[in-house]
Amino acid sequence: MLDNLKKYKVILASNSPRRKELLTGLGVDYEVRTLPDIDESYPDTLQGADIPLYISKEKADAYRTLLQPGELMITADTIVWLEGRVLGKPTDREDAIRMIQAMSGKRHEVFTGVCLTTTDWQHSFSARTEVHFARLSEEEIAYYVDNYHPMDKAGAYGVQEWIGFIGVENISGSYFNIMGLPVQRLYRELAKL
Repeated sequence: MLDNLKKYKVILASNSPRRKELLTGLGVDYEVRTLPDIDESYPDTLQGADIPLYISKEKADAYRTLLQPGELMITADTIVWLEGRVLGKPTDREDAIRMIQAMSGKRHEVFTGVCLTTTDWQHSFSARTEVHFARLSEEEIAYYVDNYHPMDKAGAYGVQEWIGFIGVENISGSYFNIMGLPVQRLYRELAKL
């Protein structure tokens, strides 16, 4: 499948182990290329899906001068959106606990922006998934934060980890989007190339 990609050298511009796992799961041959200290700031006027879409384009633009003809780069950014605000990656244990407490017993949205870039063109899209968390106890939240690795995850949680097993009551949209890459939509976009 995706034989049309054979004309490209596919580059994943991400250190995320989850994005690597998901792109590998699509059966795409790719290499990882990363730059240090990519700016992930965005204008305060942006809301919801516009934030990761903007950041994924900014990441692509940071790499664009390094792209060679025949290369296709994939950049992505994921945010958790709760009650009109972004929950990014936690800064420390207390921040992670605070984020999960804020989501406990509520619905939140996960938005991922994806940007496909070559030396000749650029195409972006976003995906939205709604997640409903059960009410979590303080003990459950502390157990998760202390025994797993929420510091590199938007919203301080990985749906594929223990907290997802016990805390996620309902999902509307792509499960894999919550992990950081909406692979079903990515597959469709890549198939169109």
